[in-house]
Amino acid sequence: MHPVIIVYAALAALIAKFFHFIYTTLTSPVRDVPGPFAARFSKLWYVFAIWTGKAEQINIELHRKHARDGEYYAPVVRLGPNMYSISRPEKAIYGIGSKATKSSWYDTWYDPALEPSLFPDRDPQRHANKRRMFQSMYALSSLLHYEKYVEAVQSIFQERLSEISCDGKQVDLHHWLQCYAFDVVGNITYGRRFGFLDEGQDVGQMITSLDSVLKYATFMGIFSWAHRWVYKYSSNLPGMRGGGLPYLASTVRKELDSRIAQRGKEEKDGGRVHDLDAPRDFLDLALDAEKDPDKAMTMRHVYAMLLSNVVAGSDTTAVSLSSVIFYVARDPRVLARLREELDQAVQDGKATPDCAAFRETQDMPYFQACIKEGLRLTAATGLPLWRVVPAGGVEMLGHYFPEGTEVGINTWLAHYDQTIWGQDVAGFRPERWIEAQEGDGNKLKVMDSNFMPFGLGSRTCIGRHISYLEMCKVIPMIFLNFDIELVNTKLTTENHWFVKPTNFAVKLRRRQN
Repeated sequence: MHPVIIVYAALAALIAKFFHFIYTTLTSPVRDVPGPFAARFSKLWYVFAIWTGKAEQINIELHRKHARDGEYYAPVVRLGPNMYSISRPEKAIYGIGSKATKSSWYDTWYDPALEPSLFPDRDPQRHANKRRMFQSMYALSSLLHYEKYVEAVQSIFQERLSEISCDGKQVDLHHWLQCYAFDVVGNITYGRRFGFLDEGQDVGQMITSLDSVLKYATFMGIFSWAHRWVYKYSSNLPGMRGGGLPYLASTVRKELDSRIAQRGKEEKDGGRVHDLDAPRDFLDLALDAEKDPDKAMTMRHVYAMLLSNVVAGSDTTAVSLSSVIFYVARDPRVLARLREELDQAVQDGKATPDCAAFRETQDMPYFQACIKEGLRLTAATGLPLWRVVPAGGVEMLGHYFPEGTEVGINTWLAHYDQTIWGQDVAGFRPERWIEAQEGDGNKLKVMDSNFMPFGLGSRTCIGRHISYLEMCKVIPMIFLNFDIELVNTKLTTENHWFVKPTNFAVKLRRRQN
């Protein structure tokens, strides 16, 4: 074909695309939704918002800026072409049974050559099937299996904190909480710690690799159509190839292969002997389930969940722990009331200064309120939970959203809504939860429906109970044994999906009774 014809054809295609864009913009039922002018034409505005590390604050400010008289938030704002941030967790989008699916943003969270793990799987039926396979291993009733694994790590963590308190130097407590969370994940999943608390540093570059995964998936997800090619051909670029995902995957594969070989040897030597009273790690339970024909589970499913535990099981817990501990330590009134409750539990024989049983912590209402308030103020994720409007479209929040439109609510937006939480929405006040519980139930119902630290609906984080177990175990130990002096009185964060503290510097001292 003649080169001139090719040029004219390409030019004609561009012109046609331009006029199609103008037409759809002018006739779209959501054309009047407010937002940045640049966001009408390109996703680059949204990319820049994430690049700043403050996307959750920009999201909140945008809804406040475009709010009409009498509104705290504008119900809908535009973040990009066909991308809209909503201010309420609408049931039509997030409710159980909703036909809205996750957007293509989630596709970059897994190797495109493999089947997706639970978190990024956009197929509702396949996701439901996988969730059923592993539900019992993550259920609240299964926590007793894992509590001993948490306690073993916590004992070592307490030793490290004692050493730090004697040294008197300033430390980054978030880093140490991430070391704790990583070692707990290792112990629960594989029956052995990764060694972060022993080294006090990034063992095997796992934290660095995970940070790389987060940034790669977050930014590439905006242009997910390119993921298949970028992931495949970027292996020679430093820090690329899925942003460290292959490294984490190889670590998981080694653990899985080692356990399979160990079990094979045990069976060859006369069979495995189970101590019925001994705790069993996640991998052991998963390999047993894989042999159960009723589960329809394959080794690929086992591998995918093991990888998910590593990718999602440490950062989120460390963020949540950092938030609760920071805000309690900053407020002498809250600290005194919490310690009064914890000290009483010790006096009543329900706990020791070194260890509180998970069951007993459920009967500590102020402690539980502190956890909820910490999760509210610093949600671990800080970008909209993107969903695709299903066939037939959806009418909500005063607008009609056509099929294929991407909509999402940012957890931070919901957690800082003054109409839900009161005028002191930015303050750490655990009492708000107790007051709501003591009321007629309506206020608590509204709060709970807008409280989403672990996601929403059928896509709620499957590992939330394990994270909750870790918080219920380690926070009492810290405040019963140590005084925390904050170097900074404001918790600053950086958001590239997970909202990580950047200045949680403290000085620790043994608690003075």
